[in-house]
Amino acid sequence: MKLALVGCGAVTQAVYVPLLSRRRDLFEVTAVCDLSRTLADVVGDRLGVARRYLSLGDMLADGGFDAVVMLASGSHGEAVRQALAAGYAVLCEKPLALTRAEVAALPEGRLMVGYMKQYDPAVLRAEQELAALGGPGAIRTVEVTVLHPSGESQLAFANLAQARDVDVAPLRAAEDALVSQALGASAPPAVRALYGVSLGSICHDLSLLRRFTGSPADIGHVATWGPGPGSIEISGALTISGRFSIRWHYLEDYPAYRETVAIHHDKGSLELVFPSPYLLNAPTTLTIVSGGESRTEVRDVTEAFETQLVAFHAFVNEGKPPLTGKDGGLEDIVTAQRIAARYAVLNDLPIAGEAAP
Repeated sequence: MKLALVGCGAVTQAVYVPLLSRRRDLFEVTAVCDLSRTLADVVGDRLGVARRYLSLGDMLADGGFDAVVMLASGSHGEAVRQALAAGYAVLCEKPLALTRAEVAALPEGRLMVGYMKQYDPAVLRAEQELAALGGPGAIRTVEVTVLHPSGESQLAFANLAQARDVDVAPLRAAEDALVSQALGASAPPAVRALYGVSLGSICHDLSLLRRFTGSPADIGHVATWGPGPGSIEISGALTISGRFSIRWHYLEDYPAYRETVAIHHDKGSLELVFPSPYLLNAPTTLTIVSGGESRTEVRDVTEAFETQLVAFHAFVNEGKPPLTGKDGGLEDIVTAQRIAARYAVLNDLPIAGEAAP
């Protein structure tokens, strides 16, 4: 299957370039696109791709590929709209967009939203274990803790090329305008920052909640504290039974990324511990705690990003539905807006736009 890559930054260089290089049995990259000529050339050189673009419109018009993989940062709404309108299948990295309106504007087409943790073998095993317990109704609580060091420290090993030939000011202004559409023009920096983290990082945990229990039925409490991105605490009711809590901490110099998702039920627990997403084939550990204090650890080095790519191949060529499509991507946007709105209400801050209560 012939692919075009849009966005040649960190996740492309650290994850997709090595994976696509070793899965040439399934994929051939025939075009790359980035606003930075430097990054387009770096990725093009590493993958042996001669067709390199600075304009998405030019690339789509020239064609020569079957599907587009959206890997740029920020909102993907308009780029996905253009690719679908041109008739291409799309794999879009999260988030799908920053606003509900962008999703509503998408034409019909083949769209898969990339949440690689959903394809992690440990997550799939946890789903099987939960089903054997009777499904979401067995859950008492889901507790998530994310310890998030700086991106630079997580990617120090990757020798990334940097884009120094692009003026980012217009890009930031366009993204800020979309956030204003979502939250209202008067939404203060604290609410905007919370929304950014919710759609940029916590969305992975929202995607797991969707798989295990469905999106939250209620956002009861939201708090933030600490410097910079700081710490975020979110809790509320699950759809069928039980409650959830998410505690996300940006810790600049923490030794290593760590994400724990624990599902507790009357007879035991299912605990997932995720490593840094940039470390390919580093296993996620699933610990199954059951009767008589029995503990079983499941570890598998199958790479979730790779499994996700294989699933995209099956989606395009065999029609096998993805784990998340447009509707799931929209659900996470709506949940992120509910989180922002709850925080604003609790702190007597202005909130409007799509997130208005």
